[in-house]
Amino acid sequence: MEMRKNVIEFAPLRSMNDFVLEKARFEMPNLSNPNKWANRVINNLLYYQSNYLLSIIAVFLLVGLLHPANMLIGIGSFCVAFAIVKYVKQNHSSRNFRKSKFNGLLLLGLGVLLIFLLGSILTFLFGIALPLLLVIIHASLRLRNIKNKVNNVKEFVGQKRTPMGVLLETLELDDSLAI
Repeated sequence: MEMRKNVIEFAPLRSMNDFVLEKARFEMPNLSNPNKWANRVINNLLYYQSNYLLSIIAVFLLVGLLHPANMLIGIGSFCVAFAIVKYVKQNHSSRNFRKSKFNGLLLLGLGVLLIFLLGSILTFLFGIALPLLLVIIHASLRLRNIKNKVNNVKEFVGQKRTPMGVLLETLELDDSLAI
């Protein structure tokens, strides 16, 4: 058997019947055993990762369709803020920036603009946070089935690498819990 360490396979899309409908079994996690709860979440993240990705995109787009102007302004605000931070870091001008009175007025103006755009920024953050919250809730409540357990053994043994497996590995959550 040849190890394909660098090949990343996308997990198949699970049926809606298995994901949330008739076959799906949900139960509150045992909050007194955080390791078992975390194990359930990680394994569900691995097994339903394609469904979660589509759910995240769908909810983000739904929020964007409900509030398109606020979403676009919020995205633009984040892009501009990151561009300003990157510019200041690259030019190492933060010490000189603080000394100038004009720059102080500019910073004050940017602060007022930030307050004015706060609703749009919160809409954008809500568009990101809501789908992530829904994924965590589903992964916490969804009981695992036999297919889920077999699939996760393949992922942890290294026969199969998926985007979620790589993400969990990067966050160092892959080896911390037993299957």
